[in-house]
Amino acid sequence: MSRRVRRKVGRKGKEKVVLPTYPEIEEEVSGSVYNGFVDWTGLPDDTVIQLFSCLNDRDRASLASTCKTWRVLGISPCLWTSLDLRAHKCNDAMATSLASRCVNLKKLRFRGAESADAILHLQARDLREISGDYCRKITDATLSVIVARHEALESLQLGPDFCERISSDAIKAIAFCCPKLKKLRLSGIRDVHADAINALTKHCPNLTDIGFIDCLNVDEMALGNVVSVRFLSVAGTSNMKWGVVSHLWHKLPNLTGLDVSRTDISSAAVSRLLSSSQSLKVLCALNCPELEGGTNFAPRKYKSKLLLALFTDILKELALLFVDITKKGKNVFLDWRNSVNKDKNLDDIMTWLEWILSHTLLRIAESNQQGLDAFWLKQGATLLLNLMQSSQEDVQERAATGLATFVVIDDENASIDCGRAEAVMRDGGIRLLLNLARSWREGLQSEAAKAIANLSVNGQVAKAVAEEGGIDILAGLARSMNRLVAEEAAGGLWNLSVGEEHKGAIAEAGGVKALVDLIFKWSSGGDGVLERAAGALANLAADDKCSTEVAVAGGVHALVMLARNCKFEGVQEQAARALANLAAHGDSNSNNAAVGQEAGALEALVQLTQSPHEGVRQEAAGALWNLSFDDRNREAIAAAGGVEALVALAQGCSNASPGLQERAAGALWGLSVSEANSIAIGREGGVVPLIALARSEAADVHETAAGALWNLAFNPGNALRIVEEGGVPALVHLCSSSVSKMARFMAALALAYMFDGRMDEYALVGISSESISKGVSLDGARRMALKHIETFVLTFSDPQTFSAAAASLAPAALAQVTEGARIQEAGHLRCSGAEIGRFVTMLRNPSSVLKSCAAFALLQFTIPGGRHAMHHASLMQNGGAARVLRAAAAAATAPLEAKIFAKIVLRNLEHHQMEPSL
Repeated sequence: MSRRVRRKVGRKGKEKVVLPTYPEIEEEVSGSVYNGFVDWTGLPDDTVIQLFSCLNDRDRASLASTCKTWRVLGISPCLWTSLDLRAHKCNDAMATSLASRCVNLKKLRFRGAESADAILHLQARDLREISGDYCRKITDATLSVIVARHEALESLQLGPDFCERISSDAIKAIAFCCPKLKKLRLSGIRDVHADAINALTKHCPNLTDIGFIDCLNVDEMALGNVVSVRFLSVAGTSNMKWGVVSHLWHKLPNLTGLDVSRTDISSAAVSRLLSSSQSLKVLCALNCPELEGGTNFAPRKYKSKLLLALFTDILKELALLFVDITKKGKNVFLDWRNSVNKDKNLDDIMTWLEWILSHTLLRIAESNQQGLDAFWLKQGATLLLNLMQSSQEDVQERAATGLATFVVIDDENASIDCGRAEAVMRDGGIRLLLNLARSWREGLQSEAAKAIANLSVNGQVAKAVAEEGGIDILAGLARSMNRLVAEEAAGGLWNLSVGEEHKGAIAEAGGVKALVDLIFKWSSGGDGVLERAAGALANLAADDKCSTEVAVAGGVHALVMLARNCKFEGVQEQAARALANLAAHGDSNSNNAAVGQEAGALEALVQLTQSPHEGVRQEAAGALWNLSFDDRNREAIAAAGGVEALVALAQGCSNASPGLQERAAGALWGLSVSEANSIAIGREGGVVPLIALARSEAADVHETAAGALWNLAFNPGNALRIVEEGGVPALVHLCSSSVSKMARFMAALALAYMFDGRMDEYALVGISSESISKGVSLDGARRMALKHIETFVLTFSDPQTFSAAAASLAPAALAQVTEGARIQEAGHLRCSGAEIGRFVTMLRNPSSVLKSCAAFALLQFTIPGGRHAMHHASLMQNGGAARVLRAAAAAATAPLEAKIFAKIVLRNLEHHQMEPSL
């Protein structure tokens, strides 16, 4: 898969990265410059601390390790009020090592149960905000201990994934331990009982923001008693009794915002809430099927109250919150953020709306529902782009993730909705995403890179990303020490590298080296980053120049290491594909030989042909096919068990994809160039599956199967096997019916080998009894073969053109015959001296059909401009073929086609003889 998953073009409008400026720092730095050098040790402490504040935790730690003074400054309490542990595997030991810095820690973000268990060791007793994701395995016990140790907690958020092991008991512990709690948002809890909610009501008088999201059961009556609540979300929660809700919740005296998105709320319940509540300002009901199915619902009749639904103009509705009527339309969020006159109530509403909209839009995008195209194109994309500019980091991240998700139609096949992707591009989304990717916050970097990667599947978007400087940004992110950031950046480079025009730019930006380094950096425990890095390198290796850069950067060793050691099929497939592409440039660089010489490479690829995953088998066979073009590799593959493995692969792929069939037959074709391998393939049972593949309906499979059978038929024992196993009818069918000229050509040559007399001599030595036992008539097979060979050759022999050429033998007339007979792809075939000698000998065969076929084959192999034409001409000249050709051209009994083709071959030899002296 080239991918989730063209020549370089100039990038228009490339901008420099604009970083924040700090005049006071610039003045201090300028004052510390002596003779062109900066004395960093002379900077004042507050200036150094200001520099530290511009870095993420990882870079801050790296900078602090440079000297003793900066180590002390790096643990200044003012730098450690906020900590994001999501990119780290935070265990007890790591948390203990951070404890001395966390005395003043106020805000903590973490990921996973292990990090949750380690929170206690931070000893941050004054924590005010805790936010965790991937909390599926967190238990009541863990959460209860966390809240017991952090009594000053004001905000607790766990989600958006489901907290399946948290129950109402933990919620009661939160209520008892955290009396200052203002915000509680929990996702995916099975049952939220009345006693837990009542405990919150009793012990948390300041609780104004509650979210029980995607829960199974929530006690509606108990929620109706939380009089302190201003903002309430039950989005995605099932089994709600909306009759109870509409009769109780409108009495909540402070309820300002209510989110019932993704529920089965009815239009009647919505109407009652909007008409009866005195305090309610905003009701968000996105993606509520019952409400959207209502025919007579008129949201505008409820004055000063907003309903946000898929059928309303959301941004226009939000503009009604503002006194200034100019604040409406697409810029409502931006206008609010930039407003000079702040209104606390309005700020609270807009801040909450940013959070719940980002959450709901992401959930809708993840569900990939049908019938939402109009919403996404008219409103959804614009909303996500607005939310990406929020001052709330988690909102920005979810909005970027939403953009990455809503464009995807089929994740497995990396297909996206072009209309949605181009809508993001038209609204300035590419520049916004690239700006987020430049952030020092690693969470934003990874989500922005993911969105850029998915959008870049679209060619127009990929071009825009390149023109906006996105390739340099992604190449930089690929060097990140954060695995998630590096993984998404590698995914972006993978998708961009599909375009030929971007490959050179990726190499120029240092992307090749960055991708190779990723493989060494995350060689264990990073299957996602390894697959993306190998996939990008596979695409880049398809380009001749980039292929060389991959090898120079150590890519051969890195990719072979993956093929040998990694057990994840996605990584194996991409590593094998990359090695196949590296080996595809045998005529222009030394990568083919380099891959073969890398320790364990060929053995690993042979082993991968036995993988249970078809994609892995296909790419491994493709790599062995390309590698078999090198003489030493060909023999080494056979020594590594390649013949047996590839025959077994061919035997088992009768129902496989055409891609696997093509490569299995192609690898056998490549190996069978060696006569020893050819004999081994026949002995191992390779003839039967190749005959079966020759009957395939795919033209590409026709070519490789015909090529392999042509090589095998050179050996008379194999030729007899082909006849005995019913190969003549299969080759005759190819010769007469395939849409591929090359398949027809090689099938004709295979038949010519089989019936030029050598197989008959072999059969006379005692093997013919087997053919008799199988009921094969050699005479009947010969007649059938010769008839179809003749028909094939005559399809390239226009009678009028041949008559004119025979009459004049003028160069122009012969050139016209050549052009009519040329099979373009045949110029890529390379024959040995024995093969060329056999066709020359065939010119003396008593059969006029074989004479014509031999002359036609020699014409194809010597046409000027063919890749190996000089090589073939040299073999013929050294073997004295000119004399035989002249005799064939002058023979009175020879067919006209044989004579004309022989004359053209003689002219070709003369041309090649003169060429070196020109």
